[in-house]
Amino acid sequence: MDNRINSWLEDVERSIDEIYDFLPENLDFSEYQKDLKTKKAIERNIEIIGEAINRILKYKHSGITIKNAKKIIGTRNRIAHEYDSISDEVIWTIILKELPNLRKEIIALKK
Repeated sequence: MDNRINSWLEDVERSIDEIYDFLPENLDFSEYQKDLKTKKAIERNIEIIGEAINRILKYKHSGITIKNAKKIIGTRNRIAHEYDSISDEVIWTIILKELPNLRKEIIALKK
């Protein structure tokens, strides 16, 4: 695999891991909502994930397919450019439902 693609895949995996490191151990939504630093750190990592996936897809003939790539990139763009339109509930749903599957997919692509 191309070194650039591998580096971007590593960025995605690292960002997902950081998101889970930032979260409270008991995954309590109300605790998450009260913690501005955690929310901002998680949003930043989601931006990194979206940007890395965007780069992978645009890279010359990468041939890599990532499920929900357009949604991931779209979420990155909303956080970056329409920050006031992203709710805590949307981010929380991404954390609980989408990121575990994305992490598995990224690990499989790295093999």
